[in-house]
Amino acid sequence: MKTAGFNESDFFLDISTTQLDQIIRQGKVRELKSGAVLFHQGDPATQSFVVLEGRLKLCILHELGKEIVVRYIGPGELAAMVAVLEGQNYPASAEAVGLTRVVGFERRTMLKIIADHPPVALNMIRNALNRLEEMQNRYLEIYAEQVEQRIARSLLRIMKQAGKRSGDEILIDFPITRQELADYTGTTLYTVSRTLSAWQKKGWVKSKRGRIIIANPHALVLFTENF
Repeated sequence: MKTAGFNESDFFLDISTTQLDQIIRQGKVRELKSGAVLFHQGDPATQSFVVLEGRLKLCILHELGKEIVVRYIGPGELAAMVAVLEGQNYPASAEAVGLTRVVGFERRTMLKIIADHPPVALNMIRNALNRLEEMQNRYLEIYAEQVEQRIARSLLRIMKQAGKRSGDEILIDFPITRQELADYTGTTLYTVSRTLSAWQKKGWVKSKRGRIIIANPHALVLFTENF
């Protein structure tokens, strides 16, 4: 089965191609159109998912109606694993960003996969620790850094997860609106628009067909360190 390239936080790290096919066949593969909702916050978590191609946006709706973008889930990454194993509700909603393909596993199937393929358990732990570290860093950024610095760090984080290099520039390889970036960084659309416009004039970032290009990654890194 054809899958996209996976990264260091993959559920399938250290799994052979033969084992990968065996695992995927135990789940249910689904294809989602852009904007389709895979699961809703608060619903019973009946299946966990691994992204095969495309990307999921995980969002939490605050009781006051404010949407918060928790993170973006790319190829090889997990969604709702803990909620399913613990018999909880989905803690967030998952929406497809572009055409996306996932494979879903019920709790019983996932436990069998873990028993049959020990590396999967290690990958789950690694994935959970990476998520925890990222959330801790984002929490500290919100309370300790200026908003422009948070936006720069967020772009660099997303770039690392979903960046494709073209010469000296790096394209964030999925569409992300300025409102979504605002929801991700905990600020306003006005602030994100003002900041990105200023950085475009400096040649740090570009926009093309709804996607963000990091034209000068080094400048953003220096900005986060010397703000």
